[in-house]
Amino acid sequence: MITFQDIVAARERIKEYIYRTPLELSMGLSSENCKVYLKLECQQKLKSFKARGALSKMTLLSEEEKKKGILAVSSGNHGAGVSYSSYILGGIRAKIYVPRTTPGAKLDKMRYYGAEVILEGDNYDEAHEAALKALKKEELTFVDPCSDADVIAGAGTVALEILEQNPDIDTIVVPIGGGGLITGVGVAAKSLKPGIKVIGVQTSACPAMVHSMRDKKCYEVYPNEPSICEALVGGVGEIPYEMSAQCIDQIIEVDEGEIRKAVVYLLDKEKVVSEPSGAVGVAAFMSNPEIFKNRKTAFIITGGNLDAKLMKALVNENIG
Repeated sequence: MITFQDIVAARERIKEYIYRTPLELSMGLSSENCKVYLKLECQQKLKSFKARGALSKMTLLSEEEKKKGILAVSSGNHGAGVSYSSYILGGIRAKIYVPRTTPGAKLDKMRYYGAEVILEGDNYDEAHEAALKALKKEELTFVDPCSDADVIAGAGTVALEILEQNPDIDTIVVPIGGGGLITGVGVAAKSLKPGIKVIGVQTSACPAMVHSMRDKKCYEVYPNEPSICEALVGGVGEIPYEMSAQCIDQIIEVDEGEIRKAVVYLLDKEKVVSEPSGAVGVAAFMSNPEIFKNRKTAFIITGGNLDAKLMKALVNENIG
């Protein structure tokens, strides 16, 4: 499936295009017997880790594939990463399917770099279905956000940076949507440091990976309750499911109220802008601090594309 060598090779391909994002100690969350670090992928290009995977895939395209163009499906950040990659790699034609619920900030980034954005469906799974139907009719290369080996390898480069920045990290906490990020992180981290613990976090509105691992069945389509974490709803990718047992040590579910508080905590106390999907790890820490006692934990803040209206609503709720 995905190997450590795949991730190292991905970093070589993408290193000139991405930032090495900070790994910062959280003074507010840390204590004498618990050190908390924030890996700020919300400060990555396009304010999301997704640029890593898109670039990893698209730097491998042949000249023929570049001429024909690519097709992607996204809840927002992957689409922005694909659009940016298509622009900087020579103006590759990009067509991106997104659900109608995609925040405007993410749509703006996709369109800014020249992608054709197609709004289809009320959630990620419906947009994904529409994208696959379109793919059958067009000779385009599909850039899958969750179950493409090259995309996952690019995402795994986050873990290489974390353990270079602080080799003492013994736990990494990763938001889970389709599962691509935690798969790449799990492979990289456990190859470098076999005893490290990799913990996933899902919103209780859509615990697709929790139930896939429990039921030993890959739920590629999964129903969800209303959620502010649009990047974490929908089904699980096949590769992440197949590799879940070796990459994931534990998954914590957090409810939407906890996530809302975590977004505001990061904004108010840490001065970090995180979209809800990126803040779920901090929500898990705030509601389950005992899990992280006597550990040095890196929480990946995966994205910073926080909608302005939602930001205002959350601040009003939690600060007044």
